[in-house]
Amino acid sequence: MELLVPILVAAMVMAFLVVSTVRIVPQARRFNIERFGRYRTTLQPGLNFIVPIADRVRDKLDVREQVYSSEPKPVITEDNLVVAIDTVLYYQITDPRAAAYEVANYLQAIDQLTVTTLRNLIGSMDLERTLTSRENINVQLREVLDDATGKWGIRVNRVEIKAIDPPASIKEAMEKQMRAERDKRAAILHAEGERQSRILTAEGTRQQRILEAEGDQKARILRADGEAQALERVFQAVHRNDADPKVLAYKYLEMLPHLAQGGNTFWVIPGELTQAVRTITSAFAGEAEDQHGHPGERPAPAVPRPARPADDALPPGPDPAEIAEVAQAVVEEAKAEAAAAERAARPGPR
Repeated sequence: MELLVPILVAAMVMAFLVVSTVRIVPQARRFNIERFGRYRTTLQPGLNFIVPIADRVRDKLDVREQVYSSEPKPVITEDNLVVAIDTVLYYQITDPRAAAYEVANYLQAIDQLTVTTLRNLIGSMDLERTLTSRENINVQLREVLDDATGKWGIRVNRVEIKAIDPPASIKEAMEKQMRAERDKRAAILHAEGERQSRILTAEGTRQQRILEAEGDQKARILRADGEAQALERVFQAVHRNDADPKVLAYKYLEMLPHLAQGGNTFWVIPGELTQAVRTITSAFAGEAEDQHGHPGERPAPAVPRPARPADDALPPGPDPAEIAEVAQAVVEEAKAEAAAAERAARPGPR
């Protein structure tokens, strides 16, 4: 029982010495070791041993690439406009000793250096150039930060401008300008569409009129050919049947009422009308004399003779309605005489 207490004390001392001596460093971590307050070494990942009580771990640093997003900083442009710029910094610790002993707070130092560099760069640009030169600003800012943070054991890999916020009034003006530009482009596109539509419509109308004209031309040619063939057949039929002047005079008189239906303001009676009437009258009268042995006396119809103009200007003729009535009367009278002569020629009871 008396030996149990010293054994327990010795075991506790040994456990304390083991815990104080052994240090396990995770991957991508670095531990700075100080001995009696002075930097001695940096522990690498794995199992490490230190001197108890004399050595202690001062800093535990992460050597992976890290992201630091700063708060928006006000920056004045060349045209005296205040814009808020928000940046994102990608950095990596390359020297744990320098990061721990060369600068008190490397993140604060990087943030202040970023603001100073941005004010120098943006101060030489106007607002429009600032909004359109992000890539150029990123490159120049990275060069400045990488050169300044090298002695701190930090490498700046990338610097990105996350946002550039102009004042509210400038935003409103820019929105109006963008809206005006969009309206302008829309009006231009609408005008181009109207122009193309009118051009296509004109082309279609032109093609339609050309096709209609060609169709009308072909139709007229076909109608003319048909009328020519019809006239030729009629002419051949007349000559083939050897029509006498009585038939021609009768057809001539039969056509006069149709001429009066055209609605003309004046109507000129040709000089052959009287001769045609005399011809058909004498023809029917000759037939009647041959059949009965004595000439038949029939009063000649009164036909108005047209007055010949003294000069080239044609005076107004008689009323077309009256001429049509006279012509119709002549035709009816000729038909009646022909019917009477036909009845007289038929043999009947005496």
